[in-house]
Amino acid sequence: MPSPQLPTSRGLAVVDVEASGRSPWRHRVVEIGVVLLDYPLLRVEAEFSTLIDPGGPVGPTAVHRIVQEQVVGAPVFREIAPHLADLLRGRVLVGHHVRCDHGFLAREFARIGVQLPELPTLCTMALAERALGDAVAEHGRGLAACAAALGLPEFDAHTALGDARATAALLRRLLATPTGNAEPMRALVDAAQAAAWPKLHHRAAPLHTQNRSLAPAPTGLRSTARSASRTAARAAVSGRRSAYGVPCAVPYGVPAVPSVVMGEMA
Repeated sequence: MPSPQLPTSRGLAVVDVEASGRSPWRHRVVEIGVVLLDYPLLRVEAEFSTLIDPGGPVGPTAVHRIVQEQVVGAPVFREIAPHLADLLRGRVLVGHHVRCDHGFLAREFARIGVQLPELPTLCTMALAERALGDAVAEHGRGLAACAAALGLPEFDAHTALGDARATAALLRRLLATPTGNAEPMRALVDAAQAAAWPKLHHRAAPLHTQNRSLAPAPTGLRSTARSASRTAARAAVSGRRSAYGVPCAVPYGVPAVPSVVMGEMA
């Protein structure tokens, strides 16, 4: 069964994962958020997010505010993999510290016997370091710090969809700065369309996902809120999220196309 309502145009897939720890090799993805952007206007085409049952502890609840009860009944990665592949196919992978997100995705796909193709990637953290200069050194290079430095509004940090939305907004703002040369984007989009994705078989049953983002999606594909009790469980976890969260361990051994800083491909 093909994924429903996916846009036919190709462009960018802005991705954020929340994980049970720092290492793609030892830890698992517990939530993923995807925002699809068209090219060249970078308009939101669709959104997707879901909690994922990691088959073990959810990890640092103090950071991602996901409690164990929330992943009971959530899909395992194998169940969402075909739909996720449809979302990513033909698109540039964008993330804030995209090497981390790519590393976790590559390992999750590898666990089900699927090798990701070589994907062109774009890192908003690298773009921000180039655009903001000393401000990054002073305030940090995390997503919240970079967004604040560029005057973007506060967002639902450390929910996967909230972070993906903020990263998409940050990308647009960065490309509008004097150092944000957008010319190389076409080469990345062309490379993404040429990537040879394996064909994954969809489940016959409808895909049920969970969305814990506190704000409604502005447009596009939305996932379904599963349970008020899980919302209450999330709300029971008190404390303000950290500005950046748990740093990702460098995903050694994960094949990846190096992320690009716009202007270096010109």
